[in-house]
Amino acid sequence: MRQGSGKREEGRAGMKSKAVSAAAMAGVLVLAGCRQDMHDQPKFFPERGTTFFADGRSVRPQVENTVARGQLHEDSYFYTGMVDGKEGNALPFPVTMEVLERGQERYNVYCTPCHSRVGNGAGMIVERGYAKAGNFHTPRLEAAPLGHFFSVMSNGYGAMPDYSAQLTPADRWAVVAYIKALQLSQHAEQTDVPSGEHVQPLTDIAKESGFPDGFVTDWTLPATAVTGTPSGDTYVIPPGSVAPGSSEFPTQPHSYGSTPLPPPSGQSSTGYPVQPVSPTPPQ
Repeated sequence: MRQGSGKREEGRAGMKSKAVSAAAMAGVLVLAGCRQDMHDQPKFFPERGTTFFADGRSVRPQVENTVARGQLHEDSYFYTGMVDGKEGNALPFPVTMEVLERGQERYNVYCTPCHSRVGNGAGMIVERGYAKAGNFHTPRLEAAPLGHFFSVMSNGYGAMPDYSAQLTPADRWAVVAYIKALQLSQHAEQTDVPSGEHVQPLTDIAKESGFPDGFVTDWTLPATAVTGTPSGDTYVIPPGSVAPGSSEFPTQPHSYGSTPLPPPSGQSSTGYPVQPVSPTPPQ
């Protein structure tokens, strides 16, 4: 009996020892998890003062005569479409079929909901009551300098938000080129296309494509569409736009994507592309 009692006492002592060890380990883990080193590390908060610097500002001014990586933008026209504060009227790289196809693809993705496939401003969301989009085939926008379209895509205008996050500068210029091709397509002459190509009305193209008679009709907008500029006035093209070929315009070509742009395959007397673009029937 005594011997059995001793073994039981030893077992109880061992269990107590293990319980104390487990509790101690749990305490260590709790204390380790409560350390505030990461939470209370010394750091500066934007717009908060500090006594560390003599001027009392935690945010340090940028080092003079330095440019952040990827923000050099040495060719200001390529990134702004402006020359001496005015909208320029030239493209910063040659217009090729590759550029037009890229511009068409980006235009169809981001511009057609408002401006439609043919650029008449009667896109699907405009038909459903959204603010009237610009009609590229009006005298006002046909006369607008190329830099105007780039600037609007970069900064927004009226009800249109900016698309600088969706479209790179090169893509914005490609869309500008495609918009000019759309404008040219509405009143193109045979002299505007290369030899062997021909100008064809959209009605004939629709008929050949199997669309029913009357598919191509006059452009109309519902009464719910809203028009106007931010100030409520008619937009006026700013005077003094830089003409194509001006010595003020930077002529060095840019790389489009990963492939350098080839020399232009031909341009009209107005500086716009002469390659034919097959109009797409409105959706």
